[in-house]
Amino acid sequence: MSSVRHIYKVTFMNQGKIYEIYARKVSQEGFWGFVEIEQLVFGERGGVVLDPGEEKLKDEFAGVKRTYIPMHAVVRIDEVAHEGTAKIIAIEGGSNVTPFPMPVYTPGSTHKK
Repeated sequence: MSSVRHIYKVTFMNQGKIYEIYARKVSQEGFWGFVEIEQLVFGERGGVVLDPGEEKLKDEFAGVKRTYIPMHAVVRIDEVAHEGTAKIIAIEGGSNVTPFPMPVYTPGSTHKK
């Protein structure tokens, strides 16, 4: 019986850009409020044509065993048939100002009416 190898495309925002990366394991077990991503998948080296965007991501995540992305930064997570090209996409009309992360949950909220 063959084991199914899941591939997930994770799209998230980081410092005013949209990142698309591929991974074999995605969960919400490590830290509360974060999505845990393991076993990052990048295209095979060995081809003549190199994508500079994917190379930049490979360098950024070199040596990373597991990364934690804040839940509020995740745009979507898709299970896909096979990996594509990891990339960083500039946001149209972006600025140099990064919004301060807003909490998803605020314990002990005391809203009175």
